Amino acid sequence: MARTPASPASTPRLVRALRLAWASPNTLLGLVLGSIWWLGGARPRQVDGVLELALKASAQPTRLSPWRLPFGAITLGHVVLAVDQASLDQWRVHERVHVAQYERWGPLFLPAYLGSSLWQWLCGRDAYWDNPFEVEARRADGR
Repeated sequence: MARTPASPASTPRLVRALRLAWASPNTLLGLVLGSIWWLGGARPRQVDGVLELALKASAQPTRLSPWRLPFGAITLGHVVLAVDQASLDQWRVHERVHVAQYERWGPLFLPAYLGSSLWQWLCGRDAYWDNPFEVEARRADGR
């Protein structure tokens, strides 16, 4: 059975503060990128101790746009950025697993994630689908 993170209400304050601090370099990056989401019309809201920002449908790139986002949602520390509210709702459980991973790995998460993707690719596997961080998240959300 997949392990899901404890709710913030059931976690002792000191432990919660240490997890927030350990993940804070990544959360800072999420806040910087989140400000771009906010300027693009996203309304920030806090859900279970995580800042979520979803673009409005009118702010999304279209097929004719010169850019498209390669994800439905992405987590950076305690910030989740989504292309729209439906994607945020669809990927919330998956992204919460990534939040817990950031809390475990702290500033080492991004290098570990990228290194794992590189390793999967060098071994002839899919850099995203076979990445153990993604495998864990998919297990939690039943994908």
